[in-house]
Amino acid sequence: MIGAGLLVGLGAWWYLPPALPDSWTPAEIEILRSLWLGSLSPLPPDSSNAVGDNEQAAKLGQQLFFDTRLSANKNVSCATCHRPESMFSDGRPIAVGADVGKRNTMSLVGVANSPWYFWDGRKDSLWSQALGPLENSLEHAGNRMQHARLIATDADYRNLYESLFGPLSDISDPSRFPIAASPVGEQPVREAWQRMSAADQKTVSRVFANIGKAIAAYERRLIHGPARFDDYVEKVLVDGATKQPGSLSRDEIGGLRLFVGKAQCINCHNGPLFTNNEFHNTGLLSPPRQVPALGRASAVRVARADPFNCLGEFSDDDDPSCAELRFAKVGDELIGTHKTPSLRNVVLTGPYMHAGQMIDLEEIVRHYDRAPPAMIGHNEAKPLKLRPVERSQLVSFLQTLTGPLATDPEWLEPAASSPLHPIRK
Repeated sequence: MIGAGLLVGLGAWWYLPPALPDSWTPAEIEILRSLWLGSLSPLPPDSSNAVGDNEQAAKLGQQLFFDTRLSANKNVSCATCHRPESMFSDGRPIAVGADVGKRNTMSLVGVANSPWYFWDGRKDSLWSQALGPLENSLEHAGNRMQHARLIATDADYRNLYESLFGPLSDISDPSRFPIAASPVGEQPVREAWQRMSAADQKTVSRVFANIGKAIAAYERRLIHGPARFDDYVEKVLVDGATKQPGSLSRDEIGGLRLFVGKAQCINCHNGPLFTNNEFHNTGLLSPPRQVPALGRASAVRVARADPFNCLGEFSDDDDPSCAELRFAKVGDELIGTHKTPSLRNVVLTGPYMHAGQMIDLEEIVRHYDRAPPAMIGHNEAKPLKLRPVERSQLVSFLQTLTGPLATDPEWLEPAASSPLHPIRK
């Protein structure tokens, strides 16, 4: 018969944190090094965007990013949902632009390192991603002709644009260039676009594409700065000791050990940005009144048909290989899969998941611990059987990934020359 003292001991084990070894093994240290921000390679150039690293293009993109005139109701800008004070997220379960959207707003910090964009990866470059919301009826709800005309009629925009992309074609003739026209959107807008000549359509789409390239040049400057986790790893790289005075707490270190070990978080959240940039089904429920999303399974087709993809005529790459687009994985195993988000600054970018289904990190950890069956497709995760103290330690560790932006503050608000700048309003 089991004694009462033993039962108490077993109960205490359930709630006591695991003991910490004195040091990390060489293999574990290499894993920590791979997660350290100091291991992040310099951002490679985007061959499809010739102005991606041009400072003047970034300045134009900065003004466009904060400009509410890039919307039908003149109330929505990129910064409406990607707020600098919220790590370029918005703090809402679901984005709200011209109308209530369908997806949670992902942070833009460090996003330029990704090969795919949106939760389902339907865009293959940062500049083509920037174009999507501009014509989406739930976001900016504008149209291609409206956006091109803003560049042509605003003197500051026109001067900046022409210094980057060359002379702007005359689009002032309303018989050729209607007030509102686009290949997407409501029927009158699409019909107006269809009445335009192919050459005039291309002229407008070229301006539209360059708007996206300028916004991307701005967004490429949004980068993460070191967090407490990175300070801890720097110290571990010196002597390998588990406990580092003045650094992470016992519970935070315990959560890190779980993250790279028993909890298997590192399987998807790896690399210096804590994402493998891949797509996974993790058994999420759909939000109320929404059917389960196919996710990546339907997005590959959309990306390949996109006129603004890396193979399209608006790409600046003279000899595009586009291997990722050409050979993108397809198949039923992608049903219900969504992109792995970065965990850097995760505390500051909730609610979470592709449709904001989860409010806090504790709820997320409990979800992965249970690994419920998926509504559609197959949940790749397996139950973890974590103890309560281990779940708490994981959350503690995730809080160590909070750090400042390594972006000059001048980029975090409308440009000083813009009428949208706080001092000029």
